[in-house]
Amino acid sequence: MFLIIAKYLIPKGYRGMAVFPFVLVKYPSDKNNQVFVNHEKIHLRQQLELLILPFFIWYVIEYVVRLFQYKNASLAYQNISFEREAYKNEANMNYLKSRPFFRFVQYLNQK
Repeated sequence: MFLIIAKYLIPKGYRGMAVFPFVLVKYPSDKNNQVFVNHEKIHLRQQLELLILPFFIWYVIEYVVRLFQYKNASLAYQNISFEREAYKNEANMNYLKSRPFFRFVQYLNQK
């Protein structure tokens, strides 16, 4: 994992994003935010499981489906299975050590 400060590459309203093998952060202080970095590491693992490009295709398709479902961009984003998994487990620094393969699938139908 390479942690890079990339203020102008991060979309408005976001603090960072993972694009394997990089974690891009908007604010230098986030480099030391363990919970934030762990959240992005979870996304890196998800990307590896889906061989990177399919992850992004799935992410966009699921976002569009959730947008139709919730009719709200923020709720759509929050309910993407990848985000649900990452937000639920971001504070658990040991999560990736015991995380089952393809765990994000469990979050597809949760409310």
